[in-house]
Order: sequence, then structure tokens, then C-alpha cells
Amino acid sequence: MFANLHRKSLSLSLGLLLTGASAGTWAASALPAVDAGTAPANQTVHVTLILKLHNQAALEDYIRQTVTPGSAHYQQFLTPQQFAQQYGATDAEVARVQSYLQSQGLSSTVLPGHLAIRTSGTLSQFGKLFQTSVHNYVSRQNGHSFHKPVTALQIPSSIADVVDVATGLSSEKVYRPHHVSSPALASLGAPNVKLNAQSSKGSSGSSSNPTASGVPGEYTVGDVANFYNINPLYHRGVVGKGSTVGIVTLSNFYPSDATAYWSDIGLTTKPNRITQVHVDGGAAIDGGSGETSIDVEQSGGIAPFANIIVYDAPNTTDGYVDAFAQAVSDDIADSISTSWGLPEIFNFAALNVAGASNTDTSDAGDLRAFHKIFLEAAVQGQSLFAASGDSGAYDTVRDLGAGTGVGQYTAPLTVDSPASDPYITAAGGTTTPYSYQFGTGPTESVTQESVWGWDYLQNYFNQYVRPINLFSSGGGGGVSVYWHEPFYQAFTWGIRRSEPNQSLVFNDPSAGPTTLLQLPSHFAGRNVPDISLNADPETGYIFVSTVDGGLASGEGGTSFVAPQLNGITALLRQSTGHRIGLWNPQVYALQNIFGYGFFSPFNSVRAGDNWFYYGAPRYNQGAGIGSLNVANLDVFLRSGF
Repeated sequence: MFANLHRKSLSLSLGLLLTGASAGTWAASALPAVDAGTAPANQTVHVTLILKLHNQAALEDYIRQTVTPGSAHYQQFLTPQQFAQQYGATDAEVARVQSYLQSQGLSSTVLPGHLAIRTSGTLSQFGKLFQTSVHNYVSRQNGHSFHKPVTALQIPSSIADVVDVATGLSSEKVYRPHHVSSPALASLGAPNVKLNAQSSKGSSGSSSNPTASGVPGEYTVGDVANFYNINPLYHRGVVGKGSTVGIVTLSNFYPSDATAYWSDIGLTTKPNRITQVHVDGGAAIDGGSGETSIDVEQSGGIAPFANIIVYDAPNTTDGYVDAFAQAVSDDIADSISTSWGLPEIFNFAALNVAGASNTDTSDAGDLRAFHKIFLEAAVQGQSLFAASGDSGAYDTVRDLGAGTGVGQYTAPLTVDSPASDPYITAAGGTTTPYSYQFGTGPTESVTQESVWGWDYLQNYFNQYVRPINLFSSGGGGGVSVYWHEPFYQAFTWGIRRSEPNQSLVFNDPSAGPTTLLQLPSHFAGRNVPDISLNADPETGYIFVSTVDGGLASGEGGTSFVAPQLNGITALLRQSTGHRIGLWNPQVYALQNIFGYGFFSPFNSVRAGDNWFYYGAPRYNQGAGIGSLNVANLDVFLRSGF
């Protein structure tokens, strides 16, 4: 099936294997750094002003009604113009902000929903505007260079009643793509003999998809269809016609990679269906391009006749915010996914605001910026999905090398952002059934779909081969310590509060341990993930990426799950004849009412763990509600349950 594509080497360095963390290429630096002096005053940057909403409580109530059968506004989604009229800044407020910017020598563009105003200028102009200076810094953790304001931004008093957040003056945060490769266990002298899946049906559904490989580590979108009972929709001619999926990403890519993937697995797709939108000048083709290839290949493979719009932007907070804002204000995509993120706690004042207390978990602004955009998407009926991360219950590990004895930081229980926002569906990860054997050890099996966490491999090696440390690769999940428990989780069995005694500590070689952040204990926060699908690289996938050498196998991570849910939504949009809207209130209601069973849209994930949270026959912070039976979900949505 794949003979015409070049297979890339999947070897990871032994150092990465033993720490379970990345080399820090994508790590943020919202932590100790060296001040390298004032940044060039004439450096040009983009700054986006996020405006305050009107009647936000009414907006949230309206969103709930759009996805609640029997409500007055069920499926009555708004346009960006209607959103602006009812909940956005008024024409007068927008004009006042633009007039003020013009008086400062700054031109501006307002988005249709009156939620954001984009502008560009020099660091000198914006430093004066926000009463701060901007310095260059070098991370003490990974050498990453960036600039950011020395003090918190002060919104000018004449527009402070309209402007909530300004993003763009900091290039500190660099987001991570959430995909990982199978560990190079063979490099430890243990040949990896990975046997075929115990059942090509996976957790549910039929095994009739002709594009499936049936081989763990070489799965295709056809195997996803087999695992999660998507094939009945295909048999009805539901292939995503009339739907559009959006991808928000921070690396450009080669569209030919996606068409090569679809062609090579024998999948017939709509031709000429990929549109690229380069936001803020667009992103580079770089080490993250494989992530974008995955997103397009998976979403477009699940929904082979859906249109695809790829919004790519530079890998900064402002670029990420602007890409989402553009995708939402365009209002063309019926569903949008992203596979990039960072630990939620990197947004807290304690790590970003000079002089802030180490207990200050208020948002420095970025969480609020994303949240307002996500609210607009929800009221417009656009379903949003974000990968929940690949560090299990300890989201900082992959960014900081934390908690391993190798890095300089402790590893508190943490979740990933933007997946932790209550108005986006957090995509978690599982391991599907398969058998494995290493070296002279026995053959063992994962006998049921389980929460993805590589401690099962670590335990095997520790017992039969030689000790290793794979901490803490696995599906991201846990409890937000910023977003409160949303209404749709209020009656869900298994929802938990944050754990006590969680702190991020920097072990300074010269000054000793410094507590950078103390996380709230017993916080009644939003729980993630929401829905999970297969993400373990050991039961992972192939994908095609020119940047990564062609064809790769043994690939996984929750970055596969988010676009798969995006593609599934495109199928449901065609099948139901309307946008699906925010998934979360709908799927939690279905699970609370109907539970698990033959007719349920969900498969419970009762086994495995993500290094802290365990699978259970209910909601759990390893896999959320569980995995999907898509055909059953489709029946419920078409019936209006």
C-alpha cells in the first residue's frame, strides 16, 4: 500500500527516551530568563486588541439554547454581524478605539464580529501606548530568545472601557504541536515485536473499511472508521459533502502531502478542496509542518468530500489568537480543530507579571482572548476541538523536562491550553487493543481500549528487560485551576477538583529551589478531556510529511484525535443538515442520560491511566466521557434526542 513513499526513521535520541520530554524546541519561556536589554525600538510587531463583550451572561445562555433540544433558540446560530449587534462592541465604541489608534499613528482593521481590532506598529509606538518598555530575553532553560514588556500593559484610560486584552507585544510563548513518535525501544537492545491488533474492530463497529491497514503503528483513517463505527455513515453516502473543516495551525505545510496520503491508502476524495489562509504573513514551513499535515490528512480523510481551510500564523500568542479570530470571523468552517498548545499555568500572572505573587493565578490576558473568540464560534454553531496534550496528567513535562531528575523544574499536575477552555472540546487519547513483545520478555496484551499512558511499557521494561523512564507520555487530562466547572459537567459522575500540594518549583543551581507558582487546592475546575480516541503511537498511525522525510509510521498523540473529531463533525453536519455547534453540552447530556451500552454513542474507557488518573466506567480525567460510537451519535443528533 505504501511502497511509493519514503519511510522515515523513527529513532528518538536516548536522552529523550529516558526523560520522556522533548528537547525544548517548542518550550515556552514564561519562567526564569536573562534580560538582554531593550529591544530595537523600530522593530515592527502585530498587536491585536480584544474588545469587551456586552451581555456575556445572555450570550452564554443563548449558546446553551442553541444545543439544547426544545429550547427557543435550538440550532438558531448567529452570523458574525448578528453577534456584533447583540454581544460585540458597538459601532461607536469601535470608532472610538480606531480613532485613538489613529491619533497614535497606528492604522487598524476591525473584524466583523466587533470582537477584535488588529493593528501593527513599532515596539516604540506600542511601548508608549501601553506605558511600558520592551526588552529582549534569553531563556535559562533552553536558550530561546524572545522579547516581552518589562511591566504589565496599561490600557489607555480613554479606551479601557472597551478594550479587554492586548496581545502581540510578547514573543515569549512558543506553542507545541501535540504529536509524538513511538519510543526507540530497539535502541536499548530490545527488538520491538509489535503484533497485530487483537480485533480489527477496535472498540466498536464493523471492520469493513477498505482503506484500513489493521496494523498497529500503521493505522489509517480507515482503521479509525472501523474502531469507532463510522462506516455506517459512509454506506449511506455521508462523506462530508457540503461541509467545511477549518485547521488552525502555527506551521505552513505542503498540501501535496495530504493528497499523497489519501491517494496512497486508496481513498477517493474531492479534488482541489484545500484552501490556505496565511494570517499575519503566515507561518513558516518548519519542524511543525508535520503537525499541519497530520491535521489535514486526518480531518480530510475522515470526511473525504469536505472542503478544508488551513489558517496558519506565526508561532506566537498573537499569531495563534489572530488565526482563531480569522477562522471564526470568516464563519465558513463548520468545525475547527487545533493540535497546538501549552500548559494552562503558563498564562498565569505569577509567571508573567513582574512582582506578582507566586499564588497569583489570575490570567495575564491570553486565556481571556481565546475565550471570547471561542464564545463567538459557539454562538455561530462552529464546533471547536483542541488536542489535550501528550504528557499525561503532568502537562509541563514535555515543555520543561520537569519531574524527571534531569530538568530543573518540578512537575505539578497540570492541563493544556487552549483545550482547558470550557467552550472547546478537549480531545484526549487512548490505546486500542494490541499485543506486544520486547527482547526475551513474554507476549503481553492491552485487552481493551484503555487510557493512554506509557507506564504500561515502562512497567514491562522494568520487569523483563532493563529499567527505563518514559514519564509522563500519555493522553493529557486533569482539572483546570483557572476555568470553573462548566454547567455541562455539573451532574457528571467522576468530575473531580484539583489536587492539593501542587507547585511549580525552579531548582536554581546557584540560589536553590524557588517556588514560582503555587496551584490552588480543591479548585472546582473544568475537567479535561471530553472525548478520546486512539492516540498511543504504539497503536498509532502513518502520515505523510515532506519536511519529516516522507512517510512516517508509529506516530500518535492527541493531535491525531482533534482533527479526527473535526472530520467526524463534518460527517454529522452533512447527515443532520445543519451545524452541530458546541459539542460539550450535547455529549455530556447524552452520557448523563443514556450512559454506556449497545445504543450509547460512547464506549467507556475503564482501564489504563495517564500516570495519575485512571480509567473507569464513568467520566475520568484520563479519557473523559470515553470514545465514540459515531453511528449511534449520528442517530441521536438526527432525532434531536
